[in-house]
Amino acid sequence: MTDNYLGVTMDQKRDNFPSTFTVDNFSSTATLSEPVKVPIDRLNYPDKEYNQYENRELEHPNTFSGAFIHVVKSSLGTGILAMPRAFKTAGLAVGFFGTIIVGLICTHTVHILVTASQKMCIKTKTPSLGYAETAEAVFQNGPKKFRPWAGFARNFSEIALALTYAAGIAVYVVFISESMQKLLSEYFSSVSGDEWSLYFKLIILGPLILFCQVRELKHLVPFSFVANITMSVAFAITLYYTFSKIPDVDISERQMYTDWSGIPSFFSTAIFAMEGIGTIMPVENSMVTPQFLGCPGVLNMGMLIVVSFFATMGSFGYYAFGGDTKATITQNLPSDEILAQVVQASISLAVFLTFMLQFYVPTDIVWRKIKPHVSKERQNLAQILTRAALVAFIVAIAAAAGHHLDALIDLAGSIFLSTLGFLIPAILDIIINWHEWGRFNYILVKNVLIIIFSLFGLVSGSYYAMLEFTK
Repeated sequence: MTDNYLGVTMDQKRDNFPSTFTVDNFSSTATLSEPVKVPIDRLNYPDKEYNQYENRELEHPNTFSGAFIHVVKSSLGTGILAMPRAFKTAGLAVGFFGTIIVGLICTHTVHILVTASQKMCIKTKTPSLGYAETAEAVFQNGPKKFRPWAGFARNFSEIALALTYAAGIAVYVVFISESMQKLLSEYFSSVSGDEWSLYFKLIILGPLILFCQVRELKHLVPFSFVANITMSVAFAITLYYTFSKIPDVDISERQMYTDWSGIPSFFSTAIFAMEGIGTIMPVENSMVTPQFLGCPGVLNMGMLIVVSFFATMGSFGYYAFGGDTKATITQNLPSDEILAQVVQASISLAVFLTFMLQFYVPTDIVWRKIKPHVSKERQNLAQILTRAALVAFIVAIAAAAGHHLDALIDLAGSIFLSTLGFLIPAILDIIINWHEWGRFNYILVKNVLIIIFSLFGLVSGSYYAMLEFTK
């Protein structure tokens, strides 16, 4: 193409008037034929911000629907069946509004954790960061006085994650064994006593070891889908029994609130039931589109469903059974009826399948510690053995807990999940916003209140849980 301006072609103009120069070009002894080093046009435009989603190379990325199923399933476990007991300890009104408050706090702390992770991904130009990696990155890139604590923050977070989910899925094992024992005792009178509770824990050990060899989160979606279906069937039947009792109950027979001693147990159970923060980061990291946060987003939609389920099950369950409400509402169903037995079988299957999703977190932590010390040729065998050993360890915790399902739930919620779900995210949010706490320091004030709430749940909840173990 030719430009008629002074009869000069476009190529000649580029040669005579280059758009890029170097600092040396402006020296009195410079020759304009030296190599170009710094383009002027690049100085006028900043580099494109790093996008972690565009740089995630995943063989099995999660879709919006797959991530949504995982988020719902990670929070809809055995904890929801304990919500009626939580309402019994707190009262109907306190339990209902308390469930909403805990749900809002859980959702918010997950938001600030994922936001912190996304900010650190951009700052460090890393495609994805896990929970502990996010904690380390926040300390490393925060004010200088926090940087020496980066390694401790990572190690503490990893230990908290591993112990949290080990205790949490130990509850699953106790629940499955007790449900199986109650179901089969209707047909075999000899299936009773503490020894059979231990036998059933050992019976499910083998299948758990086998199914927990599934390693890709993407491959767990079908199991989560089946678990959601069976859990929904069990919920529907349980609600049928619950609503059938409500017409015979006068609301004056139910407490709207109780004394203060019931509040720690309520919050411990609610936190245990709803808090799936450890599985949130793997789910978000398995997505290649920024659909996790926002409105509507995977997290908000998932938690809306979860909180609605919990408030419904807790309020109507306690309203129906009152002071007779057991550790889990399924224990209040008539065990000699077929529909009630379907509930026991369905929930046992759902919890069994959920075990694999929750097991993903502690396995990932432990395997990353072991992997560097194993030769490449033996890594497959080493991972099989690691997974088997972890399952055996968790079943051992369940065996030690015996029949104290309610106390184990309270202990896991108060000590581990209050730390992991509330305390650590609040501290990270304070550090990451150290120089911009907002008007009236509202970010600092908000996070300090969350920290106080978490410490209250930790101390009081664990105290009352230990009292239950001694009974």
